[in-house]
Amino acid sequence: MQSSSLTDTRSPVWLGLGLVAGSGLLLGCLLLGILLGAAEIHPVTVWRAIFQFDGSTEHLIIRTVRLPRALLAVVVGAALAAAGTITQGLTRNPLAAPDILGINVGASLAMVLAIFLGSDSRNHIWFAFGGAAIAAVTVYWLGSMGRQGMTPLKLVIAGAALTALLSSLTTAILLLSQQTLEEIRFWLAGSLAGQELADLWPVLPYIALGLAGALTLGRQLTLMSLGEDVAQGLGLQTAGVKMASAIVVVLLAGSAVALAGPIGFVGLVVPHIIRIGVGMDYRWILPYTMLVGGILLSVADIAARLVIRPQELPVGIMTALVGAPFFIYLARRSSRSGL
Repeated sequence: MQSSSLTDTRSPVWLGLGLVAGSGLLLGCLLLGILLGAAEIHPVTVWRAIFQFDGSTEHLIIRTVRLPRALLAVVVGAALAAAGTITQGLTRNPLAAPDILGINVGASLAMVLAIFLGSDSRNHIWFAFGGAAIAAVTVYWLGSMGRQGMTPLKLVIAGAALTALLSSLTTAILLLSQQTLEEIRFWLAGSLAGQELADLWPVLPYIALGLAGALTLGRQLTLMSLGEDVAQGLGLQTAGVKMASAIVVVLLAGSAVALAGPIGFVGLVVPHIIRIGVGMDYRWILPYTMLVGGILLSVADIAARLVIRPQELPVGIMTALVGAPFFIYLARRSSRSGL
């Protein structure tokens, strides 16, 4: 199975056409995210609101509520999926993802701490990066302890323990400050609601940098998937790849959490879906996961708005409904295979 990552015979033409089709589907989801909600809006109204804005109530709703939210779903979904793909490729662990390993919770705790301390909102993104980085280093250190070094099972257990600890610390801070709880209660469940384009623009450069960095790591991650010894034998500087991958994951996970809270399971589920159809070449896996991650979160957000309309659920609940059973399935399969 490992050697198939370099000898995959899937046609680049068909894979390229798949990316084009996926881009079209993503644009369709973006449009549906603008059209559907507590009140449905006609496509012509959307067109006029974007290109012939007249200040009407419908146009304001589209520009200040629907459009930012739809864009946010695409961007955050792509970031979470790419971060999960890199995490799984780097650790060769099918159960790995930033939310499973406690990285997202670390960023969340740092954000809560920043709000509790009254930090300027412009600095929140740096708190998120710091929290994600500290959590990533901690879980790697915990998962590497012992004679056998890091194993997939130990890494997941370390992530679960770290997640429990950091979640408890987050709860303690919120119990101390009712104001902080009221301010971020919906965000803590993973939500795209209430965000504006002004919230997206400062974070977008970091996500763009992270996604671009992820795409440049495709060949290296493909070699790493063969095993670290094999990759080193092929001339790969594995230490540099690990460092670059860690920086990219922190950028993507930290940015996603800063914008939408700790949305779970996107980074776990999407890479598995993509590998079924694309194979083990990360030069193709990464762009596909970005597209499908954006599509998945867009669909989940639309469902969250419609399922109890006119009320809505946090999108993190919708992703958990799909992701939690999938994680159980992966855990059972991994235990049977001896991982």
